[in-house]
Amino acid sequence: MPKIKKIVVANRGEIALRVMRSAREMGIETVAVYSEADRGSLHVRYADEAVCIGPPPSSESYLQIDKIIDAALQTKADAIHPGYGFLSENEDFASRVEAEGLLFIGPSAGAIELMGSKLAAKAAVAKFNVPLVPGTSEPITNVVKAKKIAAEIGYPILIKASAGGGGKGMRVVDDETSFQEQMERAVSEATSAFGDGSVFIEKYITKPRHIEFQIFGDKHGNVVHLFERECSIQRRHQKVVEEAPSSILTPEKREAMGQAAINVAKACGYYGAGTVEFILDEDLRFYFLEMNTRLQVEHPVTEQITGIDLVKLQIQVAEGEKLPFEQGDLKINGHAVEIRVYAEDPSNNFLPDIGNLKTYRRPQGNGIRVDDGFEQGMDIPFYYDPMIAKLICHAETRSDAIEKMIRAIDEYEITGLETTLGFCRFVMRHDAFRSGKFDTRFVENYFTPAVLLPTAVPEEERIAAALGALLLNGRDKISSSVQSVPQLTTSKWKKNRL
Repeated sequence: MPKIKKIVVANRGEIALRVMRSAREMGIETVAVYSEADRGSLHVRYADEAVCIGPPPSSESYLQIDKIIDAALQTKADAIHPGYGFLSENEDFASRVEAEGLLFIGPSAGAIELMGSKLAAKAAVAKFNVPLVPGTSEPITNVVKAKKIAAEIGYPILIKASAGGGGKGMRVVDDETSFQEQMERAVSEATSAFGDGSVFIEKYITKPRHIEFQIFGDKHGNVVHLFERECSIQRRHQKVVEEAPSSILTPEKREAMGQAAINVAKACGYYGAGTVEFILDEDLRFYFLEMNTRLQVEHPVTEQITGIDLVKLQIQVAEGEKLPFEQGDLKINGHAVEIRVYAEDPSNNFLPDIGNLKTYRRPQGNGIRVDDGFEQGMDIPFYYDPMIAKLICHAETRSDAIEKMIRAIDEYEITGLETTLGFCRFVMRHDAFRSGKFDTRFVENYFTPAVLLPTAVPEEERIAAALGALLLNGRDKISSSVQSVPQLTTSKWKKNRL
């Protein structure tokens, strides 16, 4: 198979830049596609060529299959990399790309389709003895039938949309009295969000950990896993802090879960980068949740602990090369933590706070990586996901990585809008996180907006400041010094040093 010479990156922001940088190191040219809102974006300036594909709304630009393929044909590209989000898990897009004689840097359309349906995925992996949460094995919309199944499984149960993710079409039901109302809401929400109202019912794990395994396959049937990522710190069922490896897995449990992840990949003939997600209960029993058939947002922590550039490996696999290593060659090196820096207000239910980056200064130093797509003075568009950057820290041990992350957060200067930096610092400092004794309900259990509020300087600190002024300025200044010490509040980041 011939080598790729030019890639269209069908995405925007930090992931577009991430792909382009690896491609450039491989001597491959890149083409940016962009909406009118992203005309001045960094990925547009970085690429060798750029093509405008439509107005700001993603439905009129980044989700337009015809326009993206036309851009590839127009620029004589060899391949398309979808990044994550947008069309990255769209089987029609993958099929169209291949039909035009282009390489899709990702899995086959068949694998995307199979794993895109949670119920179909569960049926496929069950044949490979992958553990599943007790529940339905087929779509259901009949409330009476569903209610009977729920009683058999035992409450609490989870109603979950078959065709979607991100928490949409998902309802936790604690008892029979509220089942019908929650079922109807879940079906309605799933229909609205995905055009498919089918749901499945499964046992609800009350204190779950969210553990995912990075897998990689080639077109010759070889599959390996690149260890796990802990993704249990979430808000609105979406990740905000990730780390690798997990602090809770034993070597034996890691091996068992890793093999299960490989079996999931084999169940759909998978090649390329993918992620198998599991739920882990209090007794360390794990259950298959879903497979993401693309590169994950949090892939940098895996790169940090393995030393492998996953984007370069994606390109090599797309070109038909075999994986350059076997499972036994892979080892975990140190510990990595990632936070997602969103333009969101944690004190207001994490609602987006779109605006201008009046100040934007990245942290620096050994073991610190920032993946972003913005610079000072740029606006955060309200048309897309409000993520500003991913901040990744790597160190020899977990505790060192956490302390490095705290230092990096303190040095990250952003003004002009609210961000999740303060919340992430709260997580890093919290005993539950530091001890590793947490689950996906961390925000619900521990976080309140009050923890981010500025606090007044204690009275004894005011007195100490006055005494300092006395020593410097003389006894006659004592009265005015005490009166002039203001009721100071802490600075933007010091207020989060809990």
